Amino acid sequence: MLITGSTGVGKSYLGTAIGYQACIQGFKVSSFNTSKLFAKLKMAKADSSYLRELAKIERQDVIILDDFGLQALDSHNRITLLEIIEDRHNNGSIIVTSQIPVQGWYDIIGEKTIADAILDRLIHQAHRLELHGESMRKKRG
Repeated sequence: MLITGSTGVGKSYLGTAIGYQACIQGFKVSSFNTSKLFAKLKMAKADSSYLRELAKIERQDVIILDDFGLQALDSHNRITLLEIIEDRHNNGSIIVTSQIPVQGWYDIIGEKTIADAILDRLIHQAHRLELHGESMRKKRG
């Protein structure tokens, strides 16, 4: 599931609610801030726990990648994302939330060949929600 929309419209809230419902139904769910996940996995490569961390992610029925695309991916993160997506393709579910419309994800991912591989696996079988409206964080009078 790909959930996009501007800041504060409820992307993370909706992704978390869907993940919570999956937990209630007995599925294993993990939620990650995408930037923090990539930082954690980069450190895992340095201390040789990278494959163990990827295996933990792979064992989940559903993963939530929140705030995807706040920063362009470097070459390490690009490959990491491809590995995560490839491990999950037809084996598990992914919920991605992003402020960036899906058509802008090529620019975020960078390298065209890898972007094609990632997006081919993500987009063609995904349910897409594009949220619109004002920020839910605005004070209501």
